[in-house]
Amino acid sequence: MAQKGVQLDRESFSCSICLDLLKDPVSLSCGHNYCMKCINSHWDGEDQKLVYSCPQCRKIFTPRPKLEKNTMLADLVEQLKKTGLQAAPADHCYAGPGDVACDVCTGRKLKAFKSCLQCLASYCEKHLQPHYESPPLKKHKLVEPSEKLQENICSQHDEVMKMFCRTDRQSICYLCSVDQHKGHDTVSAAAERSERQKELEVSRLNIQQRIQDREKDVKLLQQELEAINRSANKAVKDSGKMFTELIRLMQKRSSEVKRQVRSQQETEVSGVKEVEEKLQQEIRKLKRKDAELKKLSNTEDHNQFLHSYPSLSALSPSTSSIQIRPCRRFDHVTAAVSRVRDKLQDVLRDKWTDVSLTEVDVLLPAAEPKTRAEFLQYSREITLDPNTVNRDLLLSNGNREVTFTRQKQRYPDHPDRFLDVWQVLSRESLTGRCYWEVGWRGTGVNLGVSYKNISRAGRSGDCSFGYNNKSWALGCAYNTYYFLYNNVYTSISGRSSYRLGVYLDHSAGILSFYDISETMTLLHRVQTTFTQPLHAGVNIYDFIEEWGASAEFFKL
Repeated sequence: MAQKGVQLDRESFSCSICLDLLKDPVSLSCGHNYCMKCINSHWDGEDQKLVYSCPQCRKIFTPRPKLEKNTMLADLVEQLKKTGLQAAPADHCYAGPGDVACDVCTGRKLKAFKSCLQCLASYCEKHLQPHYESPPLKKHKLVEPSEKLQENICSQHDEVMKMFCRTDRQSICYLCSVDQHKGHDTVSAAAERSERQKELEVSRLNIQQRIQDREKDVKLLQQELEAINRSANKAVKDSGKMFTELIRLMQKRSSEVKRQVRSQQETEVSGVKEVEEKLQQEIRKLKRKDAELKKLSNTEDHNQFLHSYPSLSALSPSTSSIQIRPCRRFDHVTAAVSRVRDKLQDVLRDKWTDVSLTEVDVLLPAAEPKTRAEFLQYSREITLDPNTVNRDLLLSNGNREVTFTRQKQRYPDHPDRFLDVWQVLSRESLTGRCYWEVGWRGTGVNLGVSYKNISRAGRSGDCSFGYNNKSWALGCAYNTYYFLYNNVYTSISGRSSYRLGVYLDHSAGILSFYDISETMTLLHRVQTTFTQPLHAGVNIYDFIEEWGASAEFFKL
């Protein structure tokens, strides 16, 4: 069990560059550890690119990180050295099914620790030691254990395939390059790998940029989702309160109408009953009078009749006749409530659009900005790539300004450099929504955007912005504008401005150019489909040898 720990420690505390135990170990932010000397030497080779990466996971670092010795890791390495590594291997160190076995071990073979691309063999830690100690063997390329080493041998000549035929797109040996591949475009496998590695790094940078853009979009969608939920919950809560208030008000008004009607009903009924009681009293008096007169009428004594008649025949004044109105006393209340009901129905039916929900589709492209303040929300700082600039152009001002100069610049050779046209690309790849501003002076400039794989040498039409199907450009010269794409010239009316704005919505396929000397004036707008990330660029030309023409990408 102790040996198991030793095996684990040896692998965990080895530098993946020199494959030896760590010396002055340093730790990168990605979690991988290296000898300080090894990682510094590796990054010294990347100084020209100004982009530094982890040799294992390829994580990009800009600027170059400052390295500090990891003292805890250094102490652990020293303890590991003291434990020794010569103990007999445990069972788990022997090769089993699916493992790469040591090609030197006899009998029961140990697991391979590394494979050598020069020896085309795999070695356990013990048999790998000569590759650490022998000067000739130290130059060999060691990789993780692999069972596919024989794929590096030419089946025809039984030689290591160290060449690559670009014509046939296949690995070959040296004898193949002078035999059936004679006259083909052949380079060393290392050189081809270097070129493809550069393309891979560009692809990874583009992917990482797109990931960042998509993560920003996801964050915006999440924020929009939270805003929608908050707004909906608030609307439900507030409208519920208001409808409750409306219902309470209606109930209050209903109670008031009921109370008023009942009160008026009580008053009216009381008055009617009072009149009724008076009438009933008068009826009773009249009935008594009628009975007395009937009795007098039946009296046979004439003298008594004549004596009593004057007092009985006189009638008291009668109550005036009652005028009964039709039973519509409270109809006005019903009519008034009916009018209120109709008005409420009209409001709820015809005016509901004022409170109806507005459809929201956050997946639709955002509307193109109108004001400069709106454009500045998408501002993107642009810096120019020294590896692409033509040698007749001078970069300055933090690589944001480019100037046409008499003296050729001593830029190092680089496959990305424009050799035949006076132009330069931005270091940043552009996706999503971006906005930048450019100022210029001199005879004229072409402000463009371009795919990374635009040609760097050869015919002008293959390289110049706007003269091919890989770039778009707005030309400014002699107080005129024009637009170029795929060598098609489009004249644009307007007075040439020395400060221009460029707006890009990559996913929507929108590219717009604006004159911002006074207000945001649209000069030209392109609607297309972009299939790759874009780079901003500028082409400086002069018709009258006006040395000193320049363009500057402003820091917004």
